[in-house]
Amino acid sequence: MPIAETPLSGPVPPLPRGFTVAGLHAGLKRNPTREDISLIISDRPATAAGVYTQNLVYAAPVAFDRARTPGTGFRGIVINSGNANACTGSQGEADAEAMAATTAAAIGSVAGSVLVMSTGIIGEFLPREKIETGIRDAATQLGSDEASIVRAARGLMTTDTRPKLAGDAFGKTAAGERYQLFGMAKGAAMIGPKMATMLGVILTDAALTPADAQRLLAEATDLTFNCVSVDGHMSTNDTVLLLANGAAGEPPLSGSSLDDFAAALTKACETLAREIADDGEGATHVIRVEVTGADSREAARRVARAVADSPLVKTAVSGADPNWGRIVSAAGYAGVAFEAARLVLRLNGVELFRNASPVSFDAAAVSASIRDNRETLIELEIGDGPGSIRFYSSDLTAEYVRLNADYHT
Repeated sequence: MPIAETPLSGPVPPLPRGFTVAGLHAGLKRNPTREDISLIISDRPATAAGVYTQNLVYAAPVAFDRARTPGTGFRGIVINSGNANACTGSQGEADAEAMAATTAAAIGSVAGSVLVMSTGIIGEFLPREKIETGIRDAATQLGSDEASIVRAARGLMTTDTRPKLAGDAFGKTAAGERYQLFGMAKGAAMIGPKMATMLGVILTDAALTPADAQRLLAEATDLTFNCVSVDGHMSTNDTVLLLANGAAGEPPLSGSSLDDFAAALTKACETLAREIADDGEGATHVIRVEVTGADSREAARRVARAVADSPLVKTAVSGADPNWGRIVSAAGYAGVAFEAARLVLRLNGVELFRNASPVSFDAAAVSASIRDNRETLIELEIGDGPGSIRFYSSDLTAEYVRLNADYHT
């Protein structure tokens, strides 16, 4: 059954200076209306940074990019969907290198200047001839208009129902112009990252040193993409790449300008992370879990993730059931020490649990607040420590089961 597509959640943000993109259907996906090759090209060498899956079973493109980032001299990224190029051995490694080499030649660049991303079915070899033809065709269609941006973002999608986009302006150049930042991502299932998400690309026309690019990307993903889970399943292909090409014409950011970039980067990454939860396969609700009072951020994350990944919590939200027992018990098995008597739970702003006991509340009203809103907010106070986290997930529906049962067959 074809995946029903949904409208973009907001306007298409502009590309930063010096970047063009393209996306087209090359024949990797069964549906001829779904793009499966994307190019992201800089008109000048850029600094690149990357964060990757921590799964011990990782795809050939992950190994390819990880060995090359952070670094300088990069002209672009080539992406295919419909095939993950994972668990494909030496052939997969050769195919990833061929994708990069074909892209570099198509844009008139030098070898080693292109990074690679893949997503889709695991354990099948890439159809190299189709991909190389698609890359060459895409290189003739590069643009910076909204239609080109949407096609490129669609080329990342597998079971996503829509492209995920984010963008912002930040800081100012010496001439008074603002720097630009753009992000796009894909992800709807097999989302349980411990680094990033399925695939993500961040572009900026600011200049960054490789060290700053890597540090700030890692920090931003830790607060955002590391705090989203649809089904708790860490992919073999999780990758987020950052390209900073300096087309704004200024030296590498430093001081307050670097702080402005860090804030814009984190904001864009959080937007994309929430979009992934919102587009979770079969989802009817986004679940936002806020944990405060933990001894550390990592402790707060463990509690939030235990709640967000609980099938019983997720199905309760799907059914608009304010079942506080499922939430507090998930917090209790997270492996984080806290006093149960200190635990406070609020659901959509209504207190349900305090002092180790339920609080009287209007169950029908809370149920309606879940049913009638796309986002459900779960707030947990577990003590008076400094650790806090925001974590996104989605509910669990019968449609998720159908989509994943039918995905390969």
